[in-house]
Amino acid sequence: MDLQIITPDKELFKGQAKRVSVPGVDGSMGFLDHHAPLITVLKAGEVKVLLPDNRTESFTLKGGVVEVNNNKVIVLAE
Repeated sequence: MDLQIITPDKELFKGQAKRVSVPGVDGSMGFLDHHAPLITVLKAGEVKVLLPDNRTESFTLKGGVVEVNNNKVIVLAE
């Protein structure tokens, strides 16, 4: 799936991901290919990304919003 992680200052990540985990306000959430559409608020924590080559990257955020739609995940982070 396509993943974008964007802050007000810059784009932290843009590329393909096998799995994305985010810190939702009601608990951690994970997204795989073809996840159902969703928009939700995020709390402070780490976004963990499993890349196609099975490496993992993490990004710390103070909060934000995530949108999942049409096999694309967009994280608008603070």
